[in-house]
Amino acid sequence: MDVIVTPTPKLQGDIQALSSKNYTTRYLLVAALAEGTSTVYYPAHSEDSDAMRRCIRDLGATIEEDDEKIVITGFGSRPSNVKELNVGNAGAVLRFLMAIASLSPEITFVNTYPDSLGKRPHDDLIDSLQQLGAQIEHREGKLPITIRGGNLKGGKITVSGNISSQFLSALLFLTPLLEEDSEIEVLHDLKSKIVIGQTLEVIEQAGIVIHASEDLMHYRIPGRQKYAAKTYRVQGDYPGSAAVLAAAAVTESDVTLRGLEEKSKQGERAIVDVLRMMEVPLTHEDAVVRIQGNKKLKAVEFDGDVATDAVLAMVAAAVFAEGTSRFYNVENLRYKECDRITDYLNELRKAGANVEERQSEIIVHGRPEGVEGGVEIDAHYDHRVIMALTIVGLRSQRPIRIKDAHHVAKSYPIYFDHLKALGAQVEWVE
Repeated sequence: MDVIVTPTPKLQGDIQALSSKNYTTRYLLVAALAEGTSTVYYPAHSEDSDAMRRCIRDLGATIEEDDEKIVITGFGSRPSNVKELNVGNAGAVLRFLMAIASLSPEITFVNTYPDSLGKRPHDDLIDSLQQLGAQIEHREGKLPITIRGGNLKGGKITVSGNISSQFLSALLFLTPLLEEDSEIEVLHDLKSKIVIGQTLEVIEQAGIVIHASEDLMHYRIPGRQKYAAKTYRVQGDYPGSAAVLAAAAVTESDVTLRGLEEKSKQGERAIVDVLRMMEVPLTHEDAVVRIQGNKKLKAVEFDGDVATDAVLAMVAAAVFAEGTSRFYNVENLRYKECDRITDYLNELRKAGANVEERQSEIIVHGRPEGVEGGVEIDAHYDHRVIMALTIVGLRSQRPIRIKDAHHVAKSYPIYFDHLKALGAQVEWVE
């Protein structure tokens, strides 16, 4: 389904932030890797977290849930012998479970999104799992992927951090369960270090010991460990909330968003700092962000690797800022559900934005007077692109139509419901 976004001068209201997708998928996984029963309160409900639920159930976890919590009895280090797993379009879920599948005799990950996840490379993780002793069949590092494991050896392994931190996270979930101690060295650069901090935080909460170097490039992991059954509480989601906050920033607004902890380890909390740098009137205290937007924004320069999943929303806000903004160190945006630099900027240009592309930078020449709109644009099946393009539509002179906007459900199924509750004029169309 498509969505038509009609220019909306004013947003007002008070909403609860969605629960964190990143934390939910990690808590579900460590609960499945424990041998007892764990409880996860306030889990996110999105296509990604639903993919993790479905797959850990297939691998042998038992799951009961109600409106408030999900109760999981794990399979420990012995996943069930399933032939196939379908992660949908969830890249992080695929990569985490490729590592866990290495504990099984043979599992094939099928390709149900050939135009999105099916195009993404996983060679770096495949190489690391092969160093541990897994045998892997693949097509140039892409789905479908068959993993034959079950007899892994620890020891010294390397992993590239150039493309994604998810490869390292996958190994950090797996290696504590091996018989031998392991040592992981990260080669090249490590993208999204702050997300590795989230992985380490969750693993530590689950009772696992990992010795990480200060620069997060080297790890010592004792083997023969067991994940403990625990109770977890999922915090509010900054990546999704970034789009709502940016929407409030580019309009006349009085918007309150609750459940966003000031000291969260989510890098995307930087959206609050960036909006402050853009001189957007806001307060952030007691996990509540309030924005009283006046449609006036100043240009910024920002290291996007600190907050990868909020960059597209920041760029959308910068489209209407006074001056030229620069978001640098963002090359890993090219390896997401789509190329979030080339594909996204092409669509922004259609709507009338003045943007430039570099290999690892996005340059935005702000247009405080607004953009023309009046076009149909393609979000490339990417939830973050959908949310960001919606922000632009709210401040366009004419409505924009976003194709296949239902893919927002990957991370934020009620995004358009939340915007409507704030007064945004958005309408679903066939």
